[in-house]
Amino acid sequence: MDATIAATLGGAVGLVIGAVAVLAGRYSERSFDSVPASPEPPLPRGVGDVLSVLRSVAVVVDASDAVVNTSASAVTYGLVRHGELVHHELRHLARQVRRDGVIREAELDLARGPATDASVVMRVRVAPLGAAHVLLLAEDHTHARRVEEVRRDFVANVSHELKTPVGGISLLAEAVLDAKDDPEAVTRFARRISIEATRLGRLVQEIVDLSRLQVADTLHEPDLVEVDAVLNEAHDRVRVAADARHIDVQVAAQRGLRVFGDLELLVTAVANLLANAVNYSEAGTRVGVGARQVGDAVEIAVTDQGQGIPVGEQERIFERFYRVDAARSRATGGTGLGLAIVKHICANHGGEVTVWSEEGRGSTFTMRLPVAVDQTADDPAADPDPGVAAAARGESPA
Repeated sequence: MDATIAATLGGAVGLVIGAVAVLAGRYSERSFDSVPASPEPPLPRGVGDVLSVLRSVAVVVDASDAVVNTSASAVTYGLVRHGELVHHELRHLARQVRRDGVIREAELDLARGPATDASVVMRVRVAPLGAAHVLLLAEDHTHARRVEEVRRDFVANVSHELKTPVGGISLLAEAVLDAKDDPEAVTRFARRISIEATRLGRLVQEIVDLSRLQVADTLHEPDLVEVDAVLNEAHDRVRVAADARHIDVQVAAQRGLRVFGDLELLVTAVANLLANAVNYSEAGTRVGVGARQVGDAVEIAVTDQGQGIPVGEQERIFERFYRVDAARSRATGGTGLGLAIVKHICANHGGEVTVWSEEGRGSTFTMRLPVAVDQTADDPAADPDPGVAAAARGESPA
């Protein structure tokens, strides 16, 4: 065979073999690619049904921390967004449990959302679920934490407030013993003991009243209460204190207003507002109290001509034991519980109490309670007396 022909045939055979090898390689790659990857182990049967009936917030994540199942509340609380756990604390717990299989619990303060400073206290329990999944159960303990903080603050405040009158009585009793041969000194110290004992009794009673109001979320068997009777009784309770300081208390109310509730509690609330108005007003000024219907609510307003409340203090004046002017409050026998009691009485009656105040122009506290009966808008007797605020300001009604 000619050498040229042999070389040509050899080259052709080589090309054929190369082409076959390439085709075989591509076929092999396609065959390899067609083999399915190992699927993620499925969730144990029934997990979704169990999560749907749990009260706790529930989240299931896989080996890559992707959320594969969750309760709707997890999104509401901001724990899950776009199929992922939002908080790194939760991801860290899930990875620890996945690594060693040990169940973990923790109480975490978690942000409620990316655009807010609000937080939620979550008690979290994390456990392995199957071969590759982790279950996170979370319960909202925010309210329990706040209740515990309130209880702790309340005990601390009560202890502090009780020390003052008790300590005063103890010291005054020692002074009486030391001055037993001086009748005038004994009389003076005895009067101070009486004042401190009265203050202590008032403080204990208000603590008991406030505790009872906080326990009862709603009133039991409320009665139909005439608002006129509430205002008149509250006025009678502060009449002596007002007369002693030459403060004129003006009462002006729309006639026939009624609310459902407890007469004694409502009188206590209005009397507390009036007592504050009298104690924080200058001698010789006026205090006004009135009531009117506004829509489906009865508004009871108490207006004074005092120094007013700074804006920064107005959000806190309904807190227990909080005083804007602690020195004056102690001088007048105030306990710092009056406005807190008013707030809880209004809440237990389905209403609220608000304040408007401006320094140098006095204050107006307004109780809003659901009206018991509809009043006729066209009834002339239903027109409110406009003299309440005007009387408190010392002006003549228009």
